[in-house]
Amino acid sequence: MSRKVYDERFSRLFEYIDQNLEGDLSLDRLSDVACLSKFHFHRLFSAHFDVSVGKYIQLARLKRASFRLAFYPADKVIDIALDAGFETPESFSRAFRKAFGQTPSEFRKTPEWRRWHDRYRHIKRKRIRTMDVSIVDFAPVQVAAYCHRGPIEGVNDSVRIFIDWRKSSGLSPRERCRTFGVAYDNPEIIEPADFRFDICGEIDGEVPENPQGVVKKLIPGGRCAVVRHRGAHEQIGEFVRFLYGRWLPESGEELRDFPVYFHYLNFIGETPEHNLLTDVYLPLK
Repeated sequence: MSRKVYDERFSRLFEYIDQNLEGDLSLDRLSDVACLSKFHFHRLFSAHFDVSVGKYIQLARLKRASFRLAFYPADKVIDIALDAGFETPESFSRAFRKAFGQTPSEFRKTPEWRRWHDRYRHIKRKRIRTMDVSIVDFAPVQVAAYCHRGPIEGVNDSVRIFIDWRKSSGLSPRERCRTFGVAYDNPEIIEPADFRFDICGEIDGEVPENPQGVVKKLIPGGRCAVVRHRGAHEQIGEFVRFLYGRWLPESGEELRDFPVYFHYLNFIGETPEHNLLTDVYLPLK
Protein backbone atom coordinates (compact mmCIF):
# COMPACT_ATOMS: atom_id res chain seq x y z
CA MET A 1 0.00 0.00 0.00
CA SER A 2 1.37 3.44 -0.93
CA ARG A 3 2.15 6.23 1.56
CA LYS A 4 -0.56 8.33 -0.12
CA VAL A 5 -3.20 5.72 0.70
CA TYR A 6 -2.06 5.60 4.33
CA ASP A 7 -2.16 9.41 4.49
CA GLU A 8 -5.71 9.44 3.16
CA ARG A 9 -6.86 6.80 5.63
CA PHE A 10 -5.27 8.50 8.62
CA SER A 11 -6.65 11.85 7.47
CA ARG A 12 -10.14 10.32 7.49
CA LEU A 13 -9.43 8.83 10.92
CA PHE A 14 -8.37 12.19 12.41
CA GLU A 15 -11.49 13.83 11.06
CA TYR A 16 -13.60 11.13 12.71
CA ILE A 17 -11.82 11.44 16.08
CA ASP A 18 -12.13 15.25 16.05
CA GLN A 19 -15.85 15.00 15.43
CA ASN A 20 -16.51 12.20 17.94
CA LEU A 21 -14.50 12.97 21.06
CA GLU A 22 -17.58 12.04 23.09
CA GLY A 23 -18.66 9.19 20.81
CA ASP A 24 -17.52 5.69 19.85
CA LEU A 25 -13.71 5.62 19.81
CA SER A 26 -13.33 1.88 20.31
CA LEU A 27 -10.63 -0.09 18.52
CA ASP A 28 -13.23 -1.78 16.32
CA ARG A 29 -14.74 1.54 15.26
CA LEU A 30 -11.42 3.34 14.69
CA SER A 31 -9.88 0.51 12.69
CA ASP A 32 -13.06 0.34 10.60
CA VAL A 33 -12.94 4.10 9.87
CA ALA A 34 -9.29 3.84 8.83
CA CYS A 35 -9.90 0.61 6.83
CA LEU A 36 -7.05 -1.07 8.70
CA SER A 37 -6.87 -4.43 10.45
CA LYS A 38 -7.56 -4.06 14.15
CA PHE A 39 -4.70 -6.50 14.79
CA HIS A 40 -2.20 -4.01 13.35
CA PHE A 41 -3.99 -0.70 13.91
CA HIS A 42 -2.21 0.40 17.10
CA ARG A 43 1.27 -0.39 15.74
CA LEU A 44 0.57 1.42 12.47
CA PHE A 45 -0.75 4.51 14.26
CA SER A 46 2.20 4.68 16.67
CA ALA A 47 4.70 4.12 13.86
CA HIS A 48 3.29 7.01 11.85
CA PHE A 49 2.76 9.55 14.65
CA ASP A 50 5.11 8.60 17.55
CA VAL A 51 2.16 8.51 19.94
CA SER A 52 -0.46 5.86 20.69
CA VAL A 53 -4.03 6.40 19.53
CA GLY A 54 -5.19 6.37 23.15
CA LYS A 55 -2.74 9.12 24.07
CA TYR A 56 -3.74 11.10 20.97
CA ILE A 57 -7.42 10.94 21.97
CA GLN A 58 -6.61 12.00 25.52
CA LEU A 59 -4.50 14.92 24.26
CA ALA A 60 -7.31 15.99 21.92
CA ARG A 61 -9.73 16.04 24.86
CA LEU A 62 -7.25 17.88 27.08
CA LYS A 63 -6.70 20.41 24.31
CA ARG A 64 -10.38 21.27 24.20
CA ALA A 65 -10.45 21.42 28.00
CA SER A 66 -7.44 23.76 28.13
CA PHE A 67 -9.17 26.31 25.89
CA ARG A 68 -12.24 26.26 28.13
CA LEU A 69 -10.06 26.77 31.19
CA ALA A 70 -8.18 29.68 29.64
CA PHE A 71 -10.99 31.56 27.91
CA TYR A 72 -14.20 30.62 29.73
CA PRO A 73 -13.65 31.31 33.45
CA ALA A 74 -17.34 30.73 34.23
CA ASP A 75 -17.08 27.03 33.24
CA LYS A 76 -16.56 24.87 36.33
CA VAL A 77 -13.51 22.59 36.43
CA ILE A 78 -15.67 19.59 37.34
CA ASP A 79 -17.85 20.13 34.24
CA ILE A 80 -14.77 20.51 32.03
CA ALA A 81 -13.33 17.30 33.51
CA LEU A 82 -16.49 15.29 32.88
CA ASP A 83 -16.87 16.64 29.34
CA ALA A 84 -13.25 15.59 28.68
CA GLY A 85 -14.13 12.00 29.54
CA PHE A 86 -12.68 11.83 33.06
CA GLU A 87 -14.68 10.26 35.87
CA THR A 88 -13.39 12.59 38.58
CA PRO A 89 -11.73 16.03 38.81
CA GLU A 90 -8.77 14.31 40.47
CA SER A 91 -8.06 12.03 37.51
CA PHE A 92 -8.48 14.99 35.17
CA SER A 93 -6.05 17.06 37.24
CA ARG A 94 -3.42 14.29 37.23
CA ALA A 95 -3.64 13.84 33.46
CA PHE A 96 -3.62 17.58 32.84
CA ARG A 97 -0.57 18.12 35.05
CA LYS A 98 1.29 15.25 33.40
CA ALA A 99 0.59 16.68 29.95
CA PHE A 100 1.25 20.37 30.62
CA GLY A 101 3.13 20.64 33.92
CA GLN A 102 0.31 22.61 35.57
CA THR A 103 -2.89 21.71 37.36
CA PRO A 104 -6.11 22.88 35.68
CA SER A 105 -6.44 25.67 38.25
CA GLU A 106 -2.86 26.82 37.72
CA PHE A 107 -3.34 26.78 33.96
CA ARG A 108 -6.58 28.76 34.24
CA LYS A 109 -4.80 31.45 36.26
CA THR A 110 -1.50 31.64 34.30
CA PRO A 111 -1.33 29.35 31.24
CA GLU A 112 2.13 28.14 30.23
CA TRP A 113 1.42 28.24 26.52
CA ARG A 114 4.97 27.40 25.42
CA ARG A 115 4.88 24.04 27.17
CA TRP A 116 1.35 23.54 25.82
CA HIS A 117 2.57 24.10 22.25
CA ASP A 118 5.54 21.79 22.77
CA ARG A 119 3.18 19.02 23.83
CA TYR A 120 1.33 19.13 20.52
CA ARG A 121 4.09 20.16 18.12
CA HIS A 122 5.52 16.67 17.64
CA ILE A 123 2.21 15.18 16.50
CA LYS A 124 2.35 15.53 12.72
CA ARG A 125 -0.97 15.24 10.95
CA LYS A 126 -1.09 15.22 7.18
CA ARG A 127 -4.50 16.18 5.84
CA ILE A 128 -5.80 15.84 2.32
CA ARG A 129 -7.67 19.05 1.56
CA THR A 130 -9.57 20.68 -1.26
CA MET A 131 -9.11 24.44 -1.25
CA ASP A 132 -11.58 26.61 -3.14
CA VAL A 133 -10.19 30.10 -3.68
CA SER A 134 -12.37 33.11 -4.53
CA ILE A 135 -11.46 36.69 -5.37
CA VAL A 136 -13.50 39.30 -3.51
CA ASP A 137 -13.55 43.06 -2.96
CA PHE A 138 -13.00 43.56 0.76
CA ALA A 139 -14.41 46.78 2.21
CA PRO A 140 -12.06 48.67 4.56
CA VAL A 141 -12.72 48.12 8.24
CA GLN A 142 -11.62 50.06 11.30
CA VAL A 143 -10.39 47.84 14.09
CA ALA A 144 -9.18 48.01 17.65
CA ALA A 145 -5.91 46.08 17.71
CA TYR A 146 -3.71 44.55 20.37
CA CYS A 147 -0.22 44.17 18.94
CA HIS A 148 1.45 40.90 19.91
CA ARG A 149 5.21 40.79 19.50
CA GLY A 150 7.25 37.75 20.44
CA PRO A 151 7.10 33.96 20.04
CA ILE A 152 3.95 32.63 18.43
CA GLU A 153 3.41 30.45 21.50
CA GLY A 154 2.53 33.64 23.39
CA VAL A 155 -0.32 34.70 21.10
CA ASN A 156 -2.94 33.13 23.36
CA ASP A 157 -1.73 35.28 26.26
CA SER A 158 -2.21 38.32 24.03
CA VAL A 159 -5.68 37.07 23.08
CA ARG A 160 -6.60 37.05 26.78
CA ILE A 161 -5.46 40.67 27.08
CA PHE A 162 -7.55 41.66 24.06
CA ILE A 163 -10.58 39.81 25.41
CA ASP A 164 -10.16 41.69 28.70
CA TRP A 165 -10.16 45.01 26.80
CA ARG A 166 -13.15 43.95 24.73
CA LYS A 167 -15.20 43.07 27.78
CA SER A 168 -14.19 46.05 29.90
CA SER A 169 -14.56 48.70 27.19
CA GLY A 170 -17.69 47.41 25.47
CA LEU A 171 -16.46 49.09 22.27
CA SER A 172 -16.23 45.98 20.11
CA PRO A 173 -18.83 43.43 21.26
CA ARG A 174 -18.02 40.24 19.46
CA GLU A 175 -21.71 39.40 18.98
CA ARG A 176 -21.97 42.11 16.32
CA CYS A 177 -18.34 43.07 15.56
CA ARG A 178 -16.04 40.93 13.46
CA THR A 179 -12.81 39.52 14.85
CA PHE A 180 -9.58 39.51 12.83
CA GLY A 181 -5.94 38.54 13.07
CA VAL A 182 -3.23 40.21 10.98
CA ALA A 183 -0.01 38.23 10.46
CA TYR A 184 2.85 40.60 9.65
CA ASP A 185 5.50 37.89 9.70
CA ASN A 186 5.98 34.23 8.82
CA PRO A 187 6.57 32.42 12.12
CA GLU A 188 8.40 29.62 10.29
CA ILE A 189 11.33 31.82 9.27
CA ILE A 190 11.46 34.90 11.49
CA GLU A 191 13.25 35.06 14.83
CA PRO A 192 10.64 34.19 17.49
CA ALA A 193 11.21 37.44 19.39
CA ASP A 194 10.43 39.47 16.24
CA PHE A 195 7.15 37.80 15.30
CA ARG A 196 4.27 40.33 15.02
CA PHE A 197 0.56 39.55 15.05
CA ASP A 198 -2.40 41.90 15.61
CA ILE A 199 -5.53 40.64 17.38
CA CYS A 200 -8.36 42.87 16.18
CA GLY A 201 -12.01 43.63 16.75
CA GLU A 202 -14.18 45.75 14.47
CA ILE A 203 -15.13 49.21 15.80
CA ASP A 204 -17.10 52.22 14.55
CA GLY A 205 -15.51 54.94 16.66
CA GLU A 206 -12.36 55.90 18.50
CA VAL A 207 -10.30 53.81 20.92
CA PRO A 208 -9.54 55.77 24.10
CA GLU A 209 -6.22 55.21 25.85
CA ASN A 210 -6.47 52.04 27.90
CA PRO A 211 -4.34 49.91 30.26
CA GLN A 212 -4.21 47.00 27.82
CA GLY A 213 -2.50 49.06 25.12
CA VAL A 214 -5.17 48.45 22.45
CA VAL A 215 -4.98 50.98 19.60
CA LYS A 216 -7.03 51.92 16.55
CA LYS A 217 -5.92 50.60 13.16
CA LEU A 218 -7.32 50.05 9.66
CA ILE A 219 -7.54 46.92 7.55
CA PRO A 220 -7.58 48.51 4.09
CA GLY A 221 -10.08 47.62 1.41
CA GLY A 222 -9.24 46.08 -1.92
CA ARG A 223 -9.16 42.89 -3.93
CA CYS A 224 -8.28 39.73 -2.02
CA ALA A 225 -8.00 36.04 -2.64
CA VAL A 226 -9.94 34.29 0.11
CA VAL A 227 -10.16 30.67 1.17
CA ARG A 228 -12.18 29.26 4.05
CA HIS A 229 -10.43 27.04 6.57
CA ARG A 230 -12.38 24.61 8.71
CA GLY A 231 -10.56 23.16 11.68
CA ALA A 232 -7.99 23.96 14.36
CA HIS A 233 -6.31 27.34 14.15
CA GLU A 234 -2.85 25.75 14.23
CA GLN A 235 -3.58 24.29 10.79
CA ILE A 236 -4.32 27.64 9.12
CA GLY A 237 -0.69 27.77 8.04
CA GLU A 238 -1.43 25.00 5.52
CA PHE A 239 -3.84 27.32 3.73
CA VAL A 240 -1.41 30.25 3.83
CA ARG A 241 1.32 28.06 2.29
CA PHE A 242 -1.14 26.88 -0.36
CA LEU A 243 -2.10 30.44 -1.33
CA TYR A 244 1.50 31.61 -1.60
CA GLY A 245 3.09 28.45 -2.96
CA ARG A 246 0.52 27.01 -5.34
CA TRP A 247 -2.41 29.31 -6.01
CA LEU A 248 -0.55 32.61 -6.49
CA PRO A 249 2.04 31.41 -9.08
CA GLU A 250 -0.75 29.84 -11.16
CA SER A 251 -3.21 32.74 -10.83
CA GLY A 252 -1.31 35.51 -12.64
CA GLU A 253 -2.20 37.85 -9.75
CA GLU A 254 0.16 40.24 -7.92
CA LEU A 255 0.29 40.92 -4.20
CA ARG A 256 -0.72 44.18 -2.56
CA ASP A 257 1.42 45.78 0.16
CA PHE A 258 -0.52 44.48 3.16
CA PRO A 259 -0.03 41.22 5.05
CA VAL A 260 -2.22 38.13 5.01
CA TYR A 261 -5.06 38.35 7.53
CA PHE A 262 -7.75 36.16 9.03
CA HIS A 263 -11.44 36.62 9.84
CA TYR A 264 -12.52 34.33 12.69
CA LEU A 265 -16.16 33.37 12.20
CA ASN A 266 -16.52 31.46 15.47
CA PHE A 267 -14.49 30.83 18.59
CA ILE A 268 -12.41 28.23 20.40
CA GLY A 269 -14.01 26.80 23.50
CA GLU A 270 -17.63 27.18 22.46
CA THR A 271 -17.12 25.57 19.03
CA PRO A 272 -15.59 22.10 18.50
CA GLU A 273 -12.21 22.43 16.79
CA HIS A 274 -13.31 20.60 13.66
CA ASN A 275 -16.06 23.23 13.19
CA LEU A 276 -13.93 26.34 13.67
CA LEU A 277 -14.26 28.56 10.58
CA THR A 278 -11.64 31.07 9.49
CA ASP A 279 -11.50 33.05 6.25
CA VAL A 280 -7.92 33.57 5.08
CA TYR A 281 -7.40 36.75 3.02
CA LEU A 282 -4.45 37.38 0.70
CA PRO A 283 -4.44 41.04 -0.49
CA LEU A 284 -4.09 41.51 -4.28
CA LYS A 285 -3.48 44.50 -6.54
